[in-house]
Amino acid sequence: MKVTRFLMIIIFAFTVIGTAKADNDRPIRFEQLPEKSKEFIRKFFSEKDISYIKMESEFLFKSYEVYFVDGSKVEFDKRGEWDNVECKKRKIPDGIAPDKIARYVEKNHSNSKIIKIDRDSRSYEIELDNNVEIKFDMRFNVIEYDD
Repeated sequence: MKVTRFLMIIIFAFTVIGTAKADNDRPIRFEQLPEKSKEFIRKFFSEKDISYIKMESEFLFKSYEVYFVDGSKVEFDKRGEWDNVECKKRKIPDGIAPDKIARYVEKNHSNSKIIKIDRDSRSYEIELDNNVEIKFDMRFNVIEYDD
């Protein structure tokens, strides 16, 4: 009984702490980004003006979002690796999408451009400028197709 009560108190405490820290977004300067994020921006978005950068902190999770004046956005994880690249008015820069994905789009959707790409530990998902969404596994096999 005492163990159950103790566990309930611990769970409640973590819930309160997590809730208090949730939605803890704050603006940061470019220099405060992880080095990998800065290198990525310099390589692929050097000609773009940054509108603002924010860091999101939750209990054990941290991420970064970089917004550009033209509406483009890049999201990074706590290590500075990109998770999401979105370009509203043009295709994502060459070299961001893995070669096999870029070749697939060129072969099967030659009149379309990748305007958004997401990745996680299991897959890549792209959106084309014709609103087609394609999901690839980590071996670049198509696993979902939504038109």
